[in-house]
Amino acid sequence: MLLTMQSQERFSGGRLEPVPEQLDSPQAKLVYIYLEAADGATVDELSRVLTMKKIDILSVLNTLTSAELVENAGESYVVAE
Repeated sequence: MLLTMQSQERFSGGRLEPVPEQLDSPQAKLVYIYLEAADGATVDELSRVLTMKKIDILSVLNTLTSAELVENAGESYVVAE
């Protein structure tokens, strides 16, 4: 995965929690892991970094938000606490 300088600066280097068991989709797991590692991201950043179409990102985020695993924090999304 190719990361931009901005993305690299956002990673804390800390240990990530296990992915929630209810996530079956590889795309959902990828988005969730990125959001956790980066401490949140915008739809544009997720699309660019994960090389996914925005419509796919929005669909995954809708699923993650409905499952209360991710929260909308203004223009970005973050892992729910």
